[in-house]
Formats: sequence, C-alpha cells, structure tokens
Amino acid sequence: MRQVDGNGEGKGGSGRRRLLRITLVAFGVAVLSMVGLLAVAWFMTPIPDSTQPRATAQGSVIYYRDGKTLLARQGVNRKSVALAQVPEPVRDAVIAAENRSFYEDKGVSVTGTFRAMWSTVSGRQLQGGSTITQQMVRNYYSGLSQERSVVRKLKEVLISLKVDQSESKDWVLEQYLNTIYFGRGADGVQAAADAYFRKDVSKLTVAEGAYLAAVIQQPSRFADPQGTDLEAARSRWRSVIDGMVQTGALTSEQAAATTFPTLRKPRGIFTLKGQEGYMLDQVEAELKRRGYTDEDITQGGLKIVSTFDKNLMAAAQRAATSVLPEGTSKKVRTGLAAVDPRSGEVVAFYGGPSYAANKFDNSFSAKVQAGSTFKAYTLAAALDNGFGLDTRVNGDSPLHVTSGAEIPNSEGTSYGEINLVKATQSSVNTAFVDLGQKVGLNKVVRTAEKSGIPADQLAPHRSAATLPLGVASVSAVQNASGFATLAAGGVHRDAHVIRSVTDAAGEITKIKSTAERAFAEQAAIDATYALTQVVEGGTGSAARLYDRPVAGKTGTTDKSAAVWFAGFTPQLATAVDMFRDDNKPVVVDGSALYGGTYPAQIWRAFMTEAMAGKPVKEFAEPSNYGYSPYYDDGYRSGDPDFGDGWNSGTPTPPPDETTGPDSDRYPWPDGPGDGTGEGPEDGGPGDDGDGVTGPEDNAPDDRSPPSGEGLQRGPSVGPGPQGGASRGPAGG
Repeated sequence: MRQVDGNGEGKGGSGRRRLLRITLVAFGVAVLSMVGLLAVAWFMTPIPDSTQPRATAQGSVIYYRDGKTLLARQGVNRKSVALAQVPEPVRDAVIAAENRSFYEDKGVSVTGTFRAMWSTVSGRQLQGGSTITQQMVRNYYSGLSQERSVVRKLKEVLISLKVDQSESKDWVLEQYLNTIYFGRGADGVQAAADAYFRKDVSKLTVAEGAYLAAVIQQPSRFADPQGTDLEAARSRWRSVIDGMVQTGALTSEQAAATTFPTLRKPRGIFTLKGQEGYMLDQVEAELKRRGYTDEDITQGGLKIVSTFDKNLMAAAQRAATSVLPEGTSKKVRTGLAAVDPRSGEVVAFYGGPSYAANKFDNSFSAKVQAGSTFKAYTLAAALDNGFGLDTRVNGDSPLHVTSGAEIPNSEGTSYGEINLVKATQSSVNTAFVDLGQKVGLNKVVRTAEKSGIPADQLAPHRSAATLPLGVASVSAVQNASGFATLAAGGVHRDAHVIRSVTDAAGEITKIKSTAERAFAEQAAIDATYALTQVVEGGTGSAARLYDRPVAGKTGTTDKSAAVWFAGFTPQLATAVDMFRDDNKPVVVDGSALYGGTYPAQIWRAFMTEAMAGKPVKEFAEPSNYGYSPYYDDGYRSGDPDFGDGWNSGTPTPPPDETTGPDSDRYPWPDGPGDGTGEGPEDGGPGDDGDGVTGPEDNAPDDRSPPSGEGLQRGPSVGPGPQGGASRGPAGG
C-alpha cells in the first residue's frame, strides 16, 4: 500500500514538483541570461560607421574630347544612381524575387535567419532566407566578413534591425540596388542595365527589370545562359513575373503579355584596343600629377573627358602606318603628336602598333635628339633679343668655335654671309652655331624652356656650341608643344591630355593651361615666316599642304639615328619623329632617312586629314623678309641694278626704313638647287645634319666629331630611346 503524508500526497509527487521548479528556474535563468546576452550584444553592436571599400567603389569612365564617346573604363564597374532613377517595375521585380515583405518587415526574417543559423551549426548547405536589408548590410558595411558563422549571422541580424529603425526603406533599397552584384562584371543596377541590355537603368522595361532581378540569385549561371542554363533562367524569370502578380505590381493580363527579353552579348568591360591603352596611360599619369590617387581613379566614380579626338587618333595611326613601304623593319618606330596652340591640348598622337606588345609609347615616353628642329627655338631666341630676319650670320664651312671644334656644312658647302631666312630655309649648321654664339646660348636655352622643352633635358647641353643644332633630346609631344608656341604668337600653354574631371558628387573641374608668353609676338611672326620658306622651297617641301600655308622644320641627327619633321598651321602643331630603340640608323628601303623624307610625308598625310574642312588661315606678315633696301641681292626699292648683294658692307638700316618685297617676289635666287637635292642652295630634298656627307644635310661628318662639346654617347636608357648616341652636332 502507497504511503501518503499528512496532506494526502506521496513522496514521489513531491519530488516531481521540486524537479519542475528547478527546471523552470533553470529555464528562466537561461532565458534571462539569453536576454541579457542579447541586450549586451545589442549595445555592443553599433551600426558600422564605414562601408566596405568595394561596396561603394565606382570605377572611372574616360571619354574622348566630345565628352560622349567612351574611351575606357577603369576600376570597379559601378555607377551609383538615386532610387528615383530606377523605374518602379524594376524595384517591384527585385522585391518580388528577393523579399516580398520588404516594406512590412523589420529588416530581418526570423524563420529564414534561424533556418540559416541551423544550417550553419549542423554543417548542412547554407540556405537562403536573408531579407533585402540583411543582404545590404552584409555587402555594404565594413566589419562583416563573408564567412559562414553564427556570430557573423547574429551581428548581421542586429545591425539589420538597427538599420531598419534608423533608415528609411527607400534608402535601404537604393543601397542594395547599387551594391548587389549582377554578373558580367557589373556591380549595381546601372552597370547591369548596360551590361545586359546596353541601356541606362531608367530605360529598362518590365521584362528586362525582371531578368536582372532573376540574375541576383545565380549571377554566374545566368550571365550568359545557354542550353539547360537558359531554360533555368527562363523559369526563374517567369517566377519573378508571377511574384509581381502576387504582390500586386502586375495584373495577370500584364504578366501574360510580358515576354522574355533579348539579352545583348557579353562584352569585355575593360578590354583596350588599338591606341586606347596608350591614351589611358597618359590620362592616368596626368591625373596623378594633378593629385588624384589610384583609389580616386579606380573607386572614385570620376568622369574624365580627355583631349583626344577619336577621328584624329585614327588619322594619326593611318599616317604613321600607311606611308612607310611594306617590309620596313619593325625596329623602326614612329612617333606623332598634335597639339592645339590655342589650348595646349594634345588632340592626337601615335603610341605604337601594339600596346599589348609594347606599352612604352613612341610619342610621350620616347625622347630622341631634336636635330635641326631645334633651330626654330634658336631663331625665336635671336628674333626676341634684337636680331632681325635680315641679320647676317656666317654660313661658311667649316666654322671654328672657341672650344677649338670645327663645325662643317654638308659637303663642305660655304654660303658666306646669309640672312636668317636663308639660314633657316637651307638649314645651314654653321650659320646657326654662329647665331647661337651671337645671341648667347643661355638665351637659347631660356627660349626653349619657355616654349615647353624641360630644363633637365637641356641642362647637359646648355653651354655646348652645338646646342642650336639639336643635341638635346625631346619627345614628339614636347616638340609639338614647342612649335605650338610659335603658332600661338609666342604664347606657351603646357601640353595636357585632360579637359575636365567630374567627381561622383557632380563637381566639375575644368583643366586649362595657363598662357605664358615665351617670346614676343613679332618674334613668333618673323620666325614663322622663315619656317614657311623651309616648306615652300627648302628642306621640308614634302610637307607642303597645297590648300593652306605651312611652317615647319626638318631634323636629322648623327647617322640618321633620329629623323624629324615638326610644323604647324595657325590651328594645329604636329611633330613626327622616327627612330630605333637601338639607336642604329633609321633605314628604309636600304637608305638612311632624313627629316624631309618619310617624316615630312607622314606629317603631310596626317595634317591633310586633320585640316580637311577647316578654314584656311594665313600667317601674319613678318616685319621684313630677311633683307633691307641696302642688302637685297640686287633689289633696292625696285632697282635690280643696285649693289652686289650681301657682301657690300653697307650697314643694315633701322627697321622703320625697311620695305619688304611684293608678295609675289622671291628675294633669294634658288640657284642650281630647288629643294630636290641637286644644288647647294637648298641643301637637299629633306634635311641637313645627318652627320654623314650627303645631299641633304649640313651636319659634320661624324667620323671627325667636335671635341666633346655638346656630345652624347651610349645606348638609350629604358625600353625606349632616351637621347640617342650622337657623336657630333645634330643637323637638318
């Protein structure tokens, strides 16, 4: 028989009650502890004050000078947009696909979260269930790793709850749409609209928006679906459309009328073609010089408008590659650069045949001796310092300089006392060495620096008697910039490749070069006149544009290690150089080149396209034409019987007593030469100063170099030429 106590209950019942009480107390303690822990976790888990770098990173977009034609993209392929720019059907599609209770829930899905946490603890495959808010928090804020752990999931939940309390649903959805990855290298809905449909997000249709919403689940699989993947993509897309019906975003009739969209073919987001790599390198280099960092460029969402004209870039490539005959050695490299004198903008250049094969470009990076193109700066320096075109200089050969060196002209030709126009037209070496001594080499250096030639490139040669002959090394862009100074009337504007930069906030910074006077306007006008004679009847006749005036100068260095033509119209200055990496002679069809041959032809080919349709502008009239009424080779006030020309010994009258010839009068008889290399008067068909006895140049034979003055020896430095190996004065 069971024993009972005084209350009528057995001992077993008492034990069960005690156990129940203990269990309830333990459960209460556990619950309180859990609540306490959650409370501590709640206060210990603030909303992060920083975002993940990639979450908000926006790549930069670089355009051609029109500001519309895409040149390249750089960095993360994202362009953040305001929620108002995203059509409502696109938003509805994403909500239907990812979180139908988005506008009603508290930012988390309790069942989905516990399901995901249990999957993590049990080791099973992690299942979905995260809300849009949770996904945004996970991808947007820093401090939340992507590892699968209960602690991370708990932090995600707590932060999501706090975000839902502190931010509007529209703000959350906007960040989500700009953050989520859509495949095809597209971060954010704007980039996705372009990647899949080549549209701005604001132009997306219901069907297209539904497809982007479908992609979120499996971006890799649905990026370019084929076969069974395409069937799966269609099924997922249809489920999104059906979900929009369930949420009330579409009627059944609208859903039935919606058809699967046509996807555009995937494209390489950052594939660079042709000259694009060279252009992008120069844009990035200038951005960094202006204080922008790598992070700004790749993640700052900059819109950069370059100075490059797409059509002129193509024209530069055609000119550099089509003029040379087939079979030309691949070691022969061509640089071409064109600068707008009014702004200093580099509108076109030629970097090389293949950026993938050689990233060292021919026009910005490669620097070779300027040859006789440098005589233009010597001429400008003289005219800016009181000399006139009628100034006479010693054209005899050889010329003895104070260092004891002898500077000869080509074939030893002596020109006697000649004016600066004739010296320029025939590119007479001795005349320009003599002029440099008269003017002062320091003034020549100063003029070249003010015209855009960097001081450090001039420094090794600033006291060399051969400085006026172009022993200093320059790039095609630098020489084009220098000649642009002449075209701009003596005003220099630094060459640059960026027109404007717009940051992610829409603030525009316009890039303009400061105009600085390098030399007097009249000096520029007079120098330009002398340079027109080079093209009209001198060493650069192959560069002539028959519909408009051209001023320019040829240049050839020792042994044809570099050959040049630099010239300009009033609207555009262009420099062309040819060289080899190994500094060996530039040889085409078995013959060493000089500046008046292929460089001048390439220049003409480019400028013919560049000037097509442009108004014809004339150069200003010079102060005189290189002669005075007392020194005019037989022309004095219309009297052909006057005097014996340059050697009469009569002093030059003041400028106000000087009268120029009629516009159709040519004051210097061409003699037996006519620019074809058949006579001493014009110095050959192209250039002078190739350092070899030949029909074209007036440089000394390199086998008898001057005594080390202004000399350069040795191979170039780096992957491209850095100065050549001139052992004698540069020439024509």
